[in-house]
Amino acid sequence: MRILVCGGAGYIGSHTCVALLERGHDVVIGDNFSNSSPKVLARLQRITGVPVACERVDLRNRLALIRLLLRHRFDAVIHFAALKAVGDSCKRPLEYFQNNISGTINLLQAMQAANIHRLVFSSSATVYGDPEAVPVQEGARLQVTNPYGRTKLVVEQLIGDLCHSQPSFHVANLRYFNPVGAHPSGLIGEDPAGIPNNLMPYICRVAAGRSRRLSIFGGDYPTPDGTGVRDYIHVTDLAQAHVDALEYLADNGRSLTVNLGTGRGVSVLELVRAFEDASGRKVPYEIVERRAGDVAQVWADPSLARRLLGWRAQLDVDAMCRDAWRWQFMNPDGYSGRVAGTGRRPARGFAPTNGATSPLRI
Repeated sequence: MRILVCGGAGYIGSHTCVALLERGHDVVIGDNFSNSSPKVLARLQRITGVPVACERVDLRNRLALIRLLLRHRFDAVIHFAALKAVGDSCKRPLEYFQNNISGTINLLQAMQAANIHRLVFSSSATVYGDPEAVPVQEGARLQVTNPYGRTKLVVEQLIGDLCHSQPSFHVANLRYFNPVGAHPSGLIGEDPAGIPNNLMPYICRVAAGRSRRLSIFGGDYPTPDGTGVRDYIHVTDLAQAHVDALEYLADNGRSLTVNLGTGRGVSVLELVRAFEDASGRKVPYEIVERRAGDVAQVWADPSLARRLLGWRAQLDVDAMCRDAWRWQFMNPDGYSGRVAGTGRRPARGFAPTNGATSPLRI
């Protein structure tokens, strides 16, 4: 199939492009590069051996979207293009509403104009808010504790209304939990602008000496060690699930909503210790006040995804940490620098081994 990947140059989007290309699909990236880099395109070609077409487009520009979709005759759209930081959304709710909700409405209208009826939507476990029970099943009560989660829930509802009004329109709502890690090549990974809002890239910065210590938001939650518990999922596992969902829509002609996670909760301190083991580096930390919008614990029941898609997470927390560490050391300046081994000396303590997942410690 020929797929438009909105936000395809971003963290999860770029890994999904790899998975799509490896399964023989044709990919066009649509991205405004507000939180991603055009340098991803060359790296995708290095990984897959396939040049990736890209169109610079903003979802807030409906006419540009319509022209793009009419020009390429896509079979489906995968939609990643959204602002995504919980804490930031509490400070800038209107920007999140405009980008995530209004932008998605524009995309849906453009899909209608181009007669495209399949959409894989990047949703989030934040639609469950502070869940009443864990592991969380898809039928759990939907509630939100922050503006980011509200945008995901509203978009799910909008898409549901569209599916009801147009039975030929089918969507896969993928409610995934906490993506971490990087491609085993070390060529693509998470490269947040400024101070990271997510835990793993912040841990990487501290381990690499770019930040003094990790701030852990809250040490008094009702969890075994007092820190928040989440379901961390390797980004390459997550990418495979998007392709599985796309092919499900094509083969079955009906919509679905599934959780994507490992089914295991890991606390912040457990993740820190696993990263120290993987990297051989200490990660100094301090416990600070809780962050607005956060919840104590949440992890997935992924059994429905296993039943409908035949998908399950393959990689454990150790692999997540090893691959995140590889990405950090091969790309100490993210996409703004050169890859270690291509004119820049690799960082001390790590040597890549043709995509293998074991770091070398010194």
